[in-house]
Amino acid sequence: MQIRPLHLLLLAVLSLFSWPARAAPGSEAINLDIGTPPVIVVKHSLAQRTSRLVRFYDAGVIGLGHDGMIKLRDASRLNLAQRQIAEKLIDNENPDRNSLIYALAEAHGGQSTEPAARQAQIRRWHEQFRSGWWVEDAQGNWSRKP
Repeated sequence: MQIRPLHLLLLAVLSLFSWPARAAPGSEAINLDIGTPPVIVVKHSLAQRTSRLVRFYDAGVIGLGHDGMIKLRDASRLNLAQRQIAEKLIDNENPDRNSLIYALAEAHGGQSTEPAARQAQIRRWHEQFRSGWWVEDAQGNWSRKP
């Protein structure tokens, strides 16, 4: 099923009326599986892009940055067209990743929960990353995930 812009607008409007009760900031752990409409929409967008990113992960061209964003790691084996495809995927992926974090924070009490939502989601992305794919540490060094 393809989500159309009208559906996205409808989901956004519905979310205004069906938003769950908000917990006080810091009063409970971040539920990364919460099903609010904004979270569902962004997760759908991310899922649709995953299969195209996998080939670049497998080749070691892109990796998971320490901040949870996807980064171009080694483009030396790509021709110009392939590099442009990888960069376009990254340019679409990272704003969606941030949107997911913001949507999770909103579902858990608002902007004040954004740091906790970000850390929780980064941990999940790291856990979901396959063995052999490249991850960046806080110092900017790349290594393969064991």
